[in-house]
Amino acid sequence: MSQTVDRALSILPLLAEGPANLEQVAKRLGVHKTTALRLLRTLHEHGMVYRQQDQRYRLGARLFALAQQAVENLDVREIAHPYLAGLNEQCGHTVHLAVYEENEVVYIDKVESRYPVRMYSRIGKPVAITVAAVAKLLLADLLEAERRAVAERLQYPAYTARSTPNAAAFLKELATVREQGWATDLGGHEESINCVGAPIRGADGRVVAACSVSAPNVVVSAEELLELLPLVRRTAEAISREYSGSAPPAEPDPDDK
Repeated sequence: MSQTVDRALSILPLLAEGPANLEQVAKRLGVHKTTALRLLRTLHEHGMVYRQQDQRYRLGARLFALAQQAVENLDVREIAHPYLAGLNEQCGHTVHLAVYEENEVVYIDKVESRYPVRMYSRIGKPVAITVAAVAKLLLADLLEAERRAVAERLQYPAYTARSTPNAAAFLKELATVREQGWATDLGGHEESINCVGAPIRGADGRVVAACSVSAPNVVVSAEELLELLPLVRRTAEAISREYSGSAPPAEPDPDDK
C-alpha cells in the first residue's frame, strides 16, 4: 500500500474516536501539518470527512452512506453457503442456516445429509422457535427487554418431554446461550433429532444468522454430535469474518509475477 493511501486511511479510525483538529491528526500520523491538511482536504472532497465550524474534523456522511449500502447489499446466504457445504462434507450431517425476521426464525439455506435418513425441513420454512438451536442463538442476541417481550408472547408447544415449557425457562436458556456462544436442541422438537449450532456475527458483533448441524439418533448419538461443536463454531466464525470483512484475503501484488 502506498504511503499516502496508508496515511489517509489511518485518519478514519482516528476520527471514529471523535472530532480532531489538524494538529491532532498530524501528531497521530507523525507528519507535518501541511501533509495532514492535504490528506484531510482530499478526504473532505470525497465526503469521507467533514470540517466543523470549530475547524475540527469528523467522519463524513458519505462514509456512513457507503457503509450502509455495503451492509444492505451483503447476502449472508451467498457468503455462508461454501462454508456450510464444507461443514457438511466434513461431518456428513444436515447443515442449516437461519435468520430472524418478522418475528420468525426461518431457514434460508440447507445442505442435505449424505445419509439415507433425512430431516424434514426446507428453505423458507419457519423453525420451532422455542426449541431450535438456531432460534435460541438469534433470540439470545436481542436486547434484554426485547428478549423478554418475545418470550412472553410465544406459545410453548410440548413437542416432546424435553421441549421448553414456558417463558421463564426459555429466558433462562437464552441467557445461557448468550453467555456460552452456542446452542443445542437435544430432542426438544423431535425425540430422535439432535442439533448443535453457533452464531454468525456482523461487523458490529451482533448476530445476523445462525448455522447448525442436525442428525437423527439412528445415525449419531447426542454425545457424538456435541463433539462436532468446535467444528461448527469454527465454521460460524469463518463466515462471520468474511461477512463482516474483518479478515479479508490479501490482495495480489501486481508486481509479484
